Amino acid sequence: MNPYERYVLPKMIDIACGMGDVMKARSAIVPQATGEVLEIGIGTGLNLQFYDSAKVTSIVGVDPAAQMQTLGRKRAAAISIPVDMVAVDLQGIHAEADRFDTIVMTFTLCSIIEPVPALEEMARVLKPGGRLLFCEHGLAPDASVERWQHRLTPLWKPLAGGCHLNRNIPELIRAGGFVIEELHKEYLPGPRPMTYVYSGWAHQAG
Repeated sequence: MNPYERYVLPKMIDIACGMGDVMKARSAIVPQATGEVLEIGIGTGLNLQFYDSAKVTSIVGVDPAAQMQTLGRKRAAAISIPVDMVAVDLQGIHAEADRFDTIVMTFTLCSIIEPVPALEEMARVLKPGGRLLFCEHGLAPDASVERWQHRLTPLWKPLAGGCHLNRNIPELIRAGGFVIEELHKEYLPGPRPMTYVYSGWAHQAG
């Protein structure tokens, strides 16, 4: 890992992903979580303030980027819900099948190297009847914006921790073994190639 990835990138991601409209989008999704929660890509713990301690019993936060978790652990210590933060490959979540009541995934799917296997693993550890709550930026519906997303992604990825601007979020979630029950789509304020957001919830297929 180079110095940029170890020291600079975590701070940049924390600032970018902690901007007002992004945090507002998080705040609309995260409080819906209940029971034992698995948060995918917990990073610096920006979502932790939004969990409802009356509804959530514990949180397991996984993220392959261990360098992101220093700040995350400080934020975890500031809430009353027990939080266990683990640095693991998201394609191999070390948990038994059907364990979690809720999975939370916000602004994370864009940077997972192999998103479909990771989603299949999420489906494996989610309880029957449990919910995947998601809020993710991705492929825009406007052709001109989409073209820019495809042009910019190869340049953007190494600067933004592997982030893809052009992923079709609903398509990936369905391919990973989920049925989307609620889906909202909108541009957040900011550069359009970076700010088209999909949010909602899904359950396991079948």
